[in-house]
Amino acid sequence: MTTRPRRGNRLAGSTNRLAVKKYPAAQFPIQREIQNLESELNAFNERIAELEGEGHRGHAMEVLNANAIDLASRIDELRCVLLESGPKVESRKRNPSKS
Repeated sequence: MTTRPRRGNRLAGSTNRLAVKKYPAAQFPIQREIQNLESELNAFNERIAELEGEGHRGHAMEVLNANAIDLASRIDELRCVLLESGPKVESRKRNPSKS
């Protein structure tokens, strides 16, 4: 029997998960939403892994995979919002003045 590679969040099935910081929803609404979406994504990935382990390959698997990909996209979009709204760091090096 061959095994198929797992899709989605590779940390979802890990038993050695890192502790995730919980942000107060009122102060950090975007981070909180990201955490909620990551929890949903982990649940989808666990369910997908269970069904793949049982050999399911039907329409339900396609729907679960599509939903997991949609959640991952939404997480990426929110992370981009955080980067765009974060403090701007000047990445240019200053040119030394020539005498």
